[in-house]
Amino acid sequence: MAGIVASEMNAKIHITSGPALERAGDLAAILTKLDVNDVLFIDEIHRMPANVEEVLYNAMEHFRVDVIIGQGAGAKSINLPINPFTLVGATTKSGVISAPLRSRFGIIERIDYYSDEDLQKIILQSASFLQIGIDPESALLIGSCSRGTPRIAKKILRRVRDFAQVGNHPTLDIKLVTK
Repeated sequence: MAGIVASEMNAKIHITSGPALERAGDLAAILTKLDVNDVLFIDEIHRMPANVEEVLYNAMEHFRVDVIIGQGAGAKSINLPINPFTLVGATTKSGVISAPLRSRFGIIERIDYYSDEDLQKIILQSASFLQIGIDPESALLIGSCSRGTPRIAKKILRRVRDFAQVGNHPTLDIKLVTK
């Protein structure tokens, strides 16, 4: 979704994750490198530490970052201006995002899981890319075991393919998939 936003805005996308932003300086380093209107995508945004969230508030509202340089009595606070940017955050646990952070987002959307039939189509397409023969019934079964997630469906497809290759099965059928 963030990639589509960036493409529609003719902007670059910068991707990171909440767990990767351990310190405020990690986020500040990313923010100061953004060009005007770039898209910053933070996956698992609910896992950002509170001190990193605090830096993000100023960045989102005032397009500046306060950075502390040094330690102890000689420490100095420097206010760095940053370019206006678009933030896209993703999470599977929206209830864990702090209220102050959640309230700063202008648009909040929820994307539903894929249906088994949609996953079946994805599996059939992936099988074609991987040059694997698979019948629609087997693709639907894999889709129904994928918790509504294409990434999991593709992972299961690759596992079944590996199993088929070891057993010297030319195509993936329902008998093989249920083993």
